[in-house]
Amino acid sequence: MDRLLVMRSFVTVAKVGSFSGAAKVLGTSGSLISRHVADLEKQVGVRLVNRTARSVSLTEPGVRYSRFAQRILDEIDAEDTDIAELHDRPEGPLSIICPKWIGGLDLGDAIAAFSVAHPRITVRFDLGGLSDRTYDFLDSGFDVAFHTRDLRDSSVRLKKIASLPFVLCAAESYVKERGSLVSPDDLAAHDCLVHVNDPVWRFGHGHASMLHKIRNVVFQSNSYIALQKAAVHGRGIALIPHRPAYDDLMSGALRVLLPELAVPDRSLYAIYGPAQSTPRKIKVFLDFLTTWFSGHPIPAFER
Repeated sequence: MDRLLVMRSFVTVAKVGSFSGAAKVLGTSGSLISRHVADLEKQVGVRLVNRTARSVSLTEPGVRYSRFAQRILDEIDAEDTDIAELHDRPEGPLSIICPKWIGGLDLGDAIAAFSVAHPRITVRFDLGGLSDRTYDFLDSGFDVAFHTRDLRDSSVRLKKIASLPFVLCAAESYVKERGSLVSPDDLAAHDCLVHVNDPVWRFGHGHASMLHKIRNVVFQSNSYIALQKAAVHGRGIALIPHRPAYDDLMSGALRVLLPELAVPDRSLYAIYGPAQSTPRKIKVFLDFLTTWFSGHPIPAFER
């Protein structure tokens, strides 16, 4: 027996005073309503209605039980409404996770700006600890994760937020000592600073792009900031995000190598749950970040 279903049938009978009338309100048959009331009477162990050929009236226990049932149903309906509205309102907790190197770039500024613009959304922003399995962030209680790979996984949704420019560079002191590059093939004769998750460097676009597996690795890190610092100290050549390197490029601490050769941008993707109806707070968050990045382009610098 569906207790809530029979309670709703009983409450409707109490309001309209007949099984047939309750059936019309609920869109079912009078015989089914009568059976629901009989099942409820069997469950509570007392007679709840007086049945006559023309009408139905409540017994004293029936009056009491109808008030109780109405209160329970009203609370359930109110809670259902609140939950549905919460889904459609940009408020409540929002948990975000991304690799450390992405969080150390503009993403941190963008999320901080979002939190200021939407104070009714409480943000949790974790850096690191992101599994390669794309769905694990959901199992860990996060709403949104960020990657720079175009993940093909039907268990999650993916939205491109922005493009992250990268730059090939080295300190002037290193270039003076070891010479500059004429082509990417020259990397084989140079000391290279490599991110542990980025051992193959790509140059150019489309069919004209070239992949170079870096073999002469003298410094590795899971932090692009650490690679940038090593490059500034003259340890070797690095392929690093443009944004954090901008000040060092402008000051001359770092020098762009092969400026005529394009270094492809990395796409920043937001990944979120597969539900057919995405909560409003997530939609608002993703739209905000897309707009924020388009409104904060990386400054140009003289190559």
